[in-house]
Amino acid sequence: MSVSTNLLEVQNLTVRREKEILAGVSFAVPAGEMLMVLGPSGAGKSTLLRCLNRLDPVDGGRVLLGGEDIARMDVKILRRRVGMVFQVPALIPDTVRANIRLGPSLRGQVLPDGDCEQLLRAVGLASGFLDRQVETLSLGEQQRVAFAQVLANRPEVLLLDEPTSALDPTAVLTIENLIRQVHEELHTATLLVTHSVEQALRFNTETLVLLEGRIIARGPIQQLVTGSSDERLRRFFEGRLNDSQGESS
Repeated sequence: MSVSTNLLEVQNLTVRREKEILAGVSFAVPAGEMLMVLGPSGAGKSTLLRCLNRLDPVDGGRVLLGGEDIARMDVKILRRRVGMVFQVPALIPDTVRANIRLGPSLRGQVLPDGDCEQLLRAVGLASGFLDRQVETLSLGEQQRVAFAQVLANRPEVLLLDEPTSALDPTAVLTIENLIRQVHEELHTATLLVTHSVEQALRFNTETLVLLEGRIIARGPIQQLVTGSSDERLRRFFEGRLNDSQGESS
């Protein structure tokens, strides 16, 4: 029997609330691959990401991490291995140091200051930020701290839920460069959710397009934009698709 080389496998994932949010979604991501999850508001993108580390329950299907069903994993271990950065930084009201140390502290470890400083350098912040209160930081700086907080757990999978949507254009490009750097250096399986075709084109990587809870296309973004015969896909890329229904993202 062949052994899968995929780090993350999503098999027939189904989520129902008042309506069907995800309808039999299946895909796989090897270690080291970056996958854009692109689609309009209401497509089910954020719900999909939240299901991948059990922030949201599922009604059918399963998610495998290294061949193991995440439903059977200790949730603390799962969320160390599958890190998530949100649209708005999910930080505790404390110092930058306390936020970076949060993950290791949950397993009884105290991350040394040297390691905290190294993580700050990795996200482009000086060591002098360690003693800053997070509420004194700009939103872009907070998002960098959120990355450092997740990286302190040394994740195998990085889930990014529209991490630049609340930032100004300059900060957007800074965080995009950070995402590329982190992905290349750590060789994570990285899933980046966006509703921006322009952002997907800047990353120019493998892209999964989600619409009304279903995958309607997957492939290199340039190929999807220029070569698709799917009318719904063309309308989305041209900005003519009605995206006012469903969940917020």
